[in-house]
Amino acid sequence: MNEKDLAALSYDEAPKMVTKVPGPKGSEVLEDSFAYESMARGAGRYPMVYAEGKGATVKDPDGNVFIDITAGVAVNSVGRLHPRVISAMQEQMGKLLHAGDMSNIKRTELAKKVASVAPPGLRDNCTTYFTQSGSGAVETAIKFVRSITGRSQIVAFHGAYHGVWLGGNSLTTGDQYRKGYGPFMPGVIHLPYPYCYRCCFGLEYPSCKLQCAKYVDYVLNTPYTGADDVGALIIEAQQGESGYVPAPPGYLEIVKEACEKHGALYISDEVQAGAGRTGKMWCIEHYDVEPDMITWGKGMGGDVSMAGLTLRKDLAEKVADYSQPNTWAANAMTCAASLTNIEILTENDKALINRCAELGEEISAQIREAAKDIETIGDVRGKGLMIGIEMVKDKESRTPLDGDTMGGLMMDLLNKGIIMVPCGRYGNVFRFMPSLVLTREHAHKATEIFLDAVKKV
Repeated sequence: MNEKDLAALSYDEAPKMVTKVPGPKGSEVLEDSFAYESMARGAGRYPMVYAEGKGATVKDPDGNVFIDITAGVAVNSVGRLHPRVISAMQEQMGKLLHAGDMSNIKRTELAKKVASVAPPGLRDNCTTYFTQSGSGAVETAIKFVRSITGRSQIVAFHGAYHGVWLGGNSLTTGDQYRKGYGPFMPGVIHLPYPYCYRCCFGLEYPSCKLQCAKYVDYVLNTPYTGADDVGALIIEAQQGESGYVPAPPGYLEIVKEACEKHGALYISDEVQAGAGRTGKMWCIEHYDVEPDMITWGKGMGGDVSMAGLTLRKDLAEKVADYSQPNTWAANAMTCAASLTNIEILTENDKALINRCAELGEEISAQIREAAKDIETIGDVRGKGLMIGIEMVKDKESRTPLDGDTMGGLMMDLLNKGIIMVPCGRYGNVFRFMPSLVLTREHAHKATEIFLDAVKKV
């Protein structure tokens, strides 16, 4: 797939602005949205209305055309409305859609396909339970862990995001998701994640000798720590919502060994970092670790809702039949779409995923070079097209850039035709997470507009 082929998937005129955001038509939609929808949704009152999408670009009702650096929050890995995906969906729509929680041809094909592309340790030795969202996959993992191990505790990490249902929300640590919603599920133990830019131990990698990983081993395998009944540990190989923070080399290997000593299962949450986003099919493949389970979603379905929990066969055999019904999971059409997404990602020896790694390094290098002269860019990190750009008041103090300034930057970018949204523990990290079909021209254009904007802060 060359740049010309990729360009045909998106609007070539992006970015193109004809009104300020929101324009008159967009404002009308937002007025009704705020009146009739709950603003508890993730986007809250974000002033953007999507009307059409194509590849790595979108249009609003007023005719503004944007380069989308969000991919629907890391969802549209192969772009919006990919012709092959739409064709697969249309073909399936003429045959079968809903089949209840029973077998259908596409569902079985997808389960086999997931097994064939699963990470080492699970590949061709796994069973998949389908859900509609990453939150559902995590909830199922919690339930299955308890059934399989007979243990009730689960270890998660500071900065974790594993969904916002009761079980997953108990693992998630974001204040905005927890305040006012407790008490949460008992038995959750939270440990420090290796946020090297802001190390809670005041150390630096690699001279730290991965003390944070050794602390996980200490908690799991030392008496009197309270971790006496741990069934599983769940972790993101690169954290998403807390700031696009990747685990440093060697960290996850120590954590996996600690799990094995304790007899706890290792769950890799791949909901945001999977489906090729980090330059490998699964983020865990950057490390020498074989997970016992993975949770996945987002980019595996793309334009449709598809997620799942994939676990080793010997573990799945310990889960009772009929114990986790899900009426709407694995609709035949969503399975057809997901199958096509995976085919596009993995065909030609994973050419699109390999390009993701290359383009991600290009963009990271471009931002790092510019950051030498931009006082407000404190850190640039991540793998593939999952890049975090941490904004600070100045490099020396590392004081997080305040919310008002971040919001102003976001709106400045939006009015220049670039959709970028922040994340992070302090809300001060811009994330570069576009569709993998983003052209180099659009990628570098968006990066240049971003850098021009932050230079003014």
